[in-house]
Amino acid sequence: MIEAVRNGFRAFVGRYGLAVAVYIAAAMFVWVVLLIVLPQIAMIDTSFRGNVPASAVGGPDDGYTLSNYAAFVLGPMGNGNLFDVTILIRTLVAAVAVTLIDIALCYPVAYMLAHSATGVTARLMVLGLIAPFWINEILRAFAFRIIFGSTGLINEVGQATGLMDRPFDFISADVALYSSLAYSYILLMIFPIYNAVEALDKNQIEAARDMGAGTLRVHWRIVLPVAKPGIASGATIVFMLTAGALAAPQILGGPSSLWFTQLVYQWFNDAGNWPRGAAYATILLVTCITFVLLMMKVFRVPIGAIGR
Repeated sequence: MIEAVRNGFRAFVGRYGLAVAVYIAAAMFVWVVLLIVLPQIAMIDTSFRGNVPASAVGGPDDGYTLSNYAAFVLGPMGNGNLFDVTILIRTLVAAVAVTLIDIALCYPVAYMLAHSATGVTARLMVLGLIAPFWINEILRAFAFRIIFGSTGLINEVGQATGLMDRPFDFISADVALYSSLAYSYILLMIFPIYNAVEALDKNQIEAARDMGAGTLRVHWRIVLPVAKPGIASGATIVFMLTAGALAAPQILGGPSSLWFTQLVYQWFNDAGNWPRGAAYATILLVTCITFVLLMMKVFRVPIGAIGR
């Protein structure tokens, strides 16, 4: 492993020069170590601490404890914390649903970009995908609330055309929330799939069609095996970001749709219990990583394939 990294660094230096290689290495160090690893270590360390006043931090009362994790499992009364566990499961199920929606929407678009659209058509498709994201995520969430609200565009058009007898509560049904989340991360699904599918030789597709294979069989036997690493990469990003979303659930979530990140936020900000919030954040992180690794194992996608 170390030898492979060393050889890769030498090859990079030989191609781009020492200055560029050092800059990239320093940037990666800052990004991975200072902005990801160290904050995560600090959060995990905090999660094992007791909730003591600021003046007692580092003192004899500031010791390590498992009480924050025990509270998630056992609850305040010690007889089980079904409420928080249910919210965690519901968040993971919602994240899976949003990921599947994005896969279904983005796979055909990515394939068209890679093998069908050319010239002006391809540029217009890319521009149409990117331009809406010039708008802030919060503003987009409120726009979805306006569109799906009881007096919003969909209900007004539906009633005006006679398709709906009365307004439908898209907010309580989480339709607005799922739509907003799927839309927010659509680019993060399209481009990994596009990057994978673009490498596919068109002659393989033409040969399969010449041999009588239908469209579905061509995609199942030829395109999907090549696109699988891109789908896995995009699905991982979308799943993790959806499970960790906060703004959209706050704005678009129904009264009975509490997101696990909202619990984390409440422990940090409303309750002022940072160790408990850090423990809940760590539980969400570990659960999501475990789920992603399990799914990669089930679908036989190695981690190395994602980085290609």
